[in-house]
Amino acid sequence: MVTTPPDPPEESPEPAPHRVPEISSLGLDTLVTEVAERLQSAAAVTDRMQRLLEAVVSVGAGLDLHATLERIASGAAELVDARYAALGVISADGAGLSDFIHVGIDAQTAGAIGALPSGRGILGALIDRPEPLHLDDLASDPRSTGFPPHHPAMSSFLGEPIRVRDEVFGNLYLTEKQGGGGFTPEDAMVVHALAAAAGVAIENSRLYEAGLRRERWIAGAAAVTTALLSTEEAHAALAVAAAQVRELADAALGIIVLPTADGGLRVSHASGEVAELVVGELVPSTEYSGRLLAGESIFIEDMSAEPRVGLPIARDFGPAMALPMVAAGRVLGGLGVWRRRGARPFSEAEKQLAQTFASQAALALRLAEGQRDQQRLAVFQDRDRIARDLHDLVIQRLFATGMMLESAARRAVVPEVKERLATAVDELDATIQEVRTTIYALQHDDHGDEPDTVRTRILREGSQAAAALGFKPSVTFTGPVESLISELTARQLLAAVREMLSNTARHARASRVGVEVDATVHLDERGHPVPGDPDRRERAGRPGVLLTVTDDGVGIPEGGRRSGLANLRRRAENLGGDAWHEPGPDRRGTRVRWSARF
Repeated sequence: MVTTPPDPPEESPEPAPHRVPEISSLGLDTLVTEVAERLQSAAAVTDRMQRLLEAVVSVGAGLDLHATLERIASGAAELVDARYAALGVISADGAGLSDFIHVGIDAQTAGAIGALPSGRGILGALIDRPEPLHLDDLASDPRSTGFPPHHPAMSSFLGEPIRVRDEVFGNLYLTEKQGGGGFTPEDAMVVHALAAAAGVAIENSRLYEAGLRRERWIAGAAAVTTALLSTEEAHAALAVAAAQVRELADAALGIIVLPTADGGLRVSHASGEVAELVVGELVPSTEYSGRLLAGESIFIEDMSAEPRVGLPIARDFGPAMALPMVAAGRVLGGLGVWRRRGARPFSEAEKQLAQTFASQAALALRLAEGQRDQQRLAVFQDRDRIARDLHDLVIQRLFATGMMLESAARRAVVPEVKERLATAVDELDATIQEVRTTIYALQHDDHGDEPDTVRTRILREGSQAAAALGFKPSVTFTGPVESLISELTARQLLAAVREMLSNTARHARASRVGVEVDATVHLDERGHPVPGDPDRRERAGRPGVLLTVTDDGVGIPEGGRRSGLANLRRRAENLGGDAWHEPGPDRRGTRVRWSARF
């Protein structure tokens, strides 16, 4: 068997040597650069986020609203490297700016620029349309109105509205990116985030300030209540109320008006500027005074533009409030608050707080009136008891003593004894008149609650003269002076009493003064009383009043000035009377008489 030898094995080719691809140095540099840029970008983002967090923390660091707004503007400028920043607070009516905080402009430049922006041009565009606004060149925008003189140049602009809940509180403005160029979308995102945090901080500040304001108003009302309840003089407490409401409302003038007897209003108290010019003024009867007396609160935006107010001094003032003080359905008075012309208007919160203050003041005034009424009732009861005792006991005994002396005088033989007894009887008669006057004063309130009669006004003049005299003069009345003396005669009679007591205090150096008003006399043609019995007096003269002021002083010297007596005589002659003087009893002192016909 022939075998074929096997074919020799095929030789496998030798493997090619392994080759490492070549890496270009240029490609490696590009990769390294890209990685470095990404790392730098991440670091920049981290740094910006850190700065944003720091800005948010800084914005919420305090509760003072104005300081919070300044921190917001400063933080935004630092975050986006802006040279200038500002925050405009939108006014309550949404028509402009009520406040403007700026950063980057020094005080000298700001002073040269003048008034702060009011919200026109680009700033007004953000108010009208509260959306983010990004501009590379302010001047090229058609809404731009330019800059005032001395204002620094600005080109790039970034605006962002700040919202507090659903309300647009204001706008954040950033201009002039540091290093040139415009603001980036990343800048806009950072400012948007800061604006959201700023809204929360502003809300917290507003709530804090509202709480402080409410606390101050409550404390002011408590001070008025304390003053009304701790003093018997309501007028002093109302002065406290006027001062408190002026200070709490940050106003130039606070006033209290009280009703008058004829149904009008009078300014009783005032605090602040020109207070002395309005105290005592009658409020003209206008629509406003009628609404206030009806218990309605009145709010005026500008007093200078509202002639119906009626008070001439009102033209120097701007925003004003007039609030009724109502208690138990009765208007006890009114409370007014006036700010200077051009001042900010009153906010809704201030109006509500002022109304609450007026209501609390009215309740305190009503409570104080009740307490004083109780005290007066106790005093009147005591005075009435004293008056009855004087009438039933003292006067009766004095009258009986006088009758006994008159009987003794008729039986006396010695003339000197008769004369002395007659003098004693006259003194007893005078004492009885003084006691009766005292009884009348005890039975009638002389503090203004009773009708303002001739008798009470003369008694008041005597009380007021006590300070100058050093003692209280005695005052006696004869006849129904209230029903017989007319208002015209009463005014002249009071003026005569005042002048006679004033002259006595200045010149007489007296230790005793008596005032007598007799409405039962009849006057002759000269104005002097007709002597004799009533029938003869009635036939010989006309009825009138005789005022006599007697003192035990030094008398009127010969050749002394008579100007006071001349004034008295002129007053009397206009009413058909006369005025004259004569020596007092026992030739001591002076007796001045003044008469007038009815």
